[in-house]
Amino acid sequence: MGLKEHWLLDPTITFLNHGSYGAAPIAVLQKQAALREQMEREPCRFMNRELEPLLDEARATLAGFLGADAKGLAFVPNATAGVNAVLRSLDLDKNDELLVTSHEYNASRNALDYVAGLAGAKVLSIDVPFPIASPDVIVERILAAITDRTRLLLVDHITSQTALVFPIERIVKEVQARGIDVLVDGAHAPGMVPLDLRSLGAAYYAGNLHKWVCAPKGAAFLYARENRRIGLRPTSISHGANATRTDRSRFHLEFDWTGTTDFTPFLSVPEALRVMASLVEGGWEEVRRRNRALALDARKLLCERLSLEPPAPEEMIGSIAAIILPDGDDSLQDDLFFKHQIEVPIMPWPKRVLRVSAQLYNEQADYEKLADALSR
Repeated sequence: MGLKEHWLLDPTITFLNHGSYGAAPIAVLQKQAALREQMEREPCRFMNRELEPLLDEARATLAGFLGADAKGLAFVPNATAGVNAVLRSLDLDKNDELLVTSHEYNASRNALDYVAGLAGAKVLSIDVPFPIASPDVIVERILAAITDRTRLLLVDHITSQTALVFPIERIVKEVQARGIDVLVDGAHAPGMVPLDLRSLGAAYYAGNLHKWVCAPKGAAFLYARENRRIGLRPTSISHGANATRTDRSRFHLEFDWTGTTDFTPFLSVPEALRVMASLVEGGWEEVRRRNRALALDARKLLCERLSLEPPAPEEMIGSIAAIILPDGDDSLQDDLFFKHQIEVPIMPWPKRVLRVSAQLYNEQADYEKLADALSR
């Protein structure tokens, strides 16, 4: 069976946009369906008696994959929710400054602006060029922006629009050595690059699991370093806020239950980790290697066919890659979809940026089809 057959993806569409919403393998969706059936068979038993042990089991498996302490790991519906939880938990005032780069994901930047506005704090945007010659530029510009009023840096691990892998280890080390917390927006990182959150040491890390881990939609996590868990609250305050139980941490009492919802995306994460690792010999290391190699080949092909220069060095590329297109009609993305059945994002940043994704179900012919369509 070919790798494409492990997914439900429409065979008439050349799908080059895994980076936006991911795509869960059929076996993972079957596991989620079984969990939903278990829940609906006896909802009270599931929610009141079975859920906590299942969450703990899924959390332990995920912690092993992330190199994280399970005690500091909470499931959230998406990385944006994790970023919001951290920002809304900060005790800011008008003297504080919050740093962010110009590549930050719009949803997270909006949350930062909102929280800063409530407190009268100042948001400073650090301009990171694109095209970019070296990851050193990012580190230098971030460190140059720090002042004695800097309270927090919100920074992408892998940028969404420009598909750049930031030198996150260096950023976290240098910034936190200056007494400033770092909140990493790692929406794209799990499953694309190796992670060891203990070694990274960031104060906070939020990541999606529906993208490159290929879990169902609604699966993500927030990780907090041990000395940053007290006072960290979910955006929805619920029963855990005044629970008198002593068998679980306040952190998990609050984050594990923010109200009735579908918990099956979280509980399907171990199956997603297992299934993806089983699809190729070599497991997750080979999954990441294959996807990155395909993304680099796709970028090279597109640049050669369109006579463009790669906008970033190869060391800054993971499983997604972006190229800068010449100015032109804003209808190009729709034209590619409706005329050529190619799903690929084209974003203004501020010029047109085309971003291709590479997942196990993709192959070289997909990008040749895209190159042919763009050439025409």
